Amino acid sequence: MLHFEQQLWKQGFSRVMGLDEVGRGCLAGPVVAAGVILPDDFNCAGITDSKQIPTHALRCQVAERIRKEAVFYAVKECSPQEIDTHNILQASFLAMQKCVEAADPTPDFLLVDGNRFTASLIPYECVVKGDTRSASIAAASILAKVYRDELMYSMHQLYPWYGWDTNVGYPTRTHYAGLEACGISPLHRRSFRLRTDKVLTTAPRNGYES
Repeated sequence: MLHFEQQLWKQGFSRVMGLDEVGRGCLAGPVVAAGVILPDDFNCAGITDSKQIPTHALRCQVAERIRKEAVFYAVKECSPQEIDTHNILQASFLAMQKCVEAADPTPDFLLVDGNRFTASLIPYECVVKGDTRSASIAAASILAKVYRDELMYSMHQLYPWYGWDTNVGYPTRTHYAGLEACGISPLHRRSFRLRTDKVLTTAPRNGYES
């Protein structure tokens, strides 16, 4: 899992940041990216694609170890409004760029999950299925997923009709049923196909005003 990083370290790159995002396919909530710089003695046990870790509790345990042992990490998001403005692909890149810009000193090489990235002054390599091939990308995927899932769990308390406590914003029957019954919430991506033009009118719990 450190093959890519080790090759770059041998070439003289010392701050190799892995980047990944979660939430691109959701109907609601932000797209979240994480950037992680790992030390060269990092223990990769349990580090893999976040979706392959079976439970949220176990992902949280692994995420806590990453946060303690990483040289640097950042988790950033782009809101539904930013997604509607820029489109989901560009918003994903923007969230990743926010992670890069948060690092001080700046990373000297980026490992990016997927097959494309935005223009960057920092050298980078796109790694297809990088969250199963690169430890730093996998670590980023875990931090991003834990952050986003917990955010959507908390938003479920305000908008319980969409089932975000289980689907975390992804399209499911429960989610579409909530849209049909209650309409679009402020957290929905209006540029996506939501199968309804109805806007939420029922007052959410806890006094939240939509």
